[in-house]
Amino acid sequence: MAEQHLSGKCVVIAGSSRGIGRAVAERLVAEGASVVINGRDGDVVSRAAADMRDRGGVAVAVAGSAADDGVAEALIAASIDGFGRLDAVINCAGIAEPEQSSILTMSTADFRAQLDAHLLSTFELTRVAAPVLSRQGHGSIVATGSAAAAGNFGGTGYPAAKGGVNGLALALAADLKPHGVRVNVICPGGRTRLSTGAGYEAHIRGLFERGLLDEFTRDAALDPAPPDYVAPLYAYLVSDLASEVTGQIFGAAGGFIGRYPAFEPAFVAYRGHQDEPPYTLPELHRLVPD
Repeated sequence: MAEQHLSGKCVVIAGSSRGIGRAVAERLVAEGASVVINGRDGDVVSRAAADMRDRGGVAVAVAGSAADDGVAEALIAASIDGFGRLDAVINCAGIAEPEQSSILTMSTADFRAQLDAHLLSTFELTRVAAPVLSRQGHGSIVATGSAAAAGNFGGTGYPAAKGGVNGLALALAADLKPHGVRVNVICPGGRTRLSTGAGYEAHIRGLFERGLLDEFTRDAALDPAPPDYVAPLYAYLVSDLASEVTGQIFGAAGGFIGRYPAFEPAFVAYRGHQDEPPYTLPELHRLVPD
């Protein structure tokens, strides 16, 4: 039998009844962890937890969006009350942006829904879990970002929310490092109900035709690997093997693993404000265009 790297660990996984989140939960269970399964549809959540128990795993179900009042508290309580401890939280919750949406068509309500599903759910889960993990002096938080935050996959609310997740996680990593709590982000790619279908394929081809995606990215997006391929990175980041890894943003899709560079400015120009005037617009026009 293969070594189990998460034996005895208890992990809450928001958005784990389907897709990438479910693959993550199944991998954690295979590695010996006890898990709290979560999603918006109560019947689907219950079936997912039951499936894992049928395979010999330890899993309980909590339905609802982690962004909604009281759900994050219920998730953390399910781990502490049910398993006696909490070692890590993972947020895989999210929703797709409406098809063909852009700033020209997106409503304020749709935009807020994206922020709630991705950014607010990450905040709420972390807000409730962080004091528990900090008091015990160890733990791991893994958020789910997206390469869409760079803007080359279109949309409005989805990239904004995912960019917010990235920024929030980096700030949390710095904030919680003195308390022994690690925070990382994975920007995953995998075949799920959100990345298949005629509408999705038309969207990807349209992005390529507009020059936003190159051929390699287009082809990879149209033929994503199963989500089981990204699940091991989530499992690694909540394991003790990753005890020195924090404040990182990773990309993972199929057999590819990447690390996004730190957010640092590239030099353009400098002048001292003590003895030099502000730039004129013609000076900026000479300096700024790439």
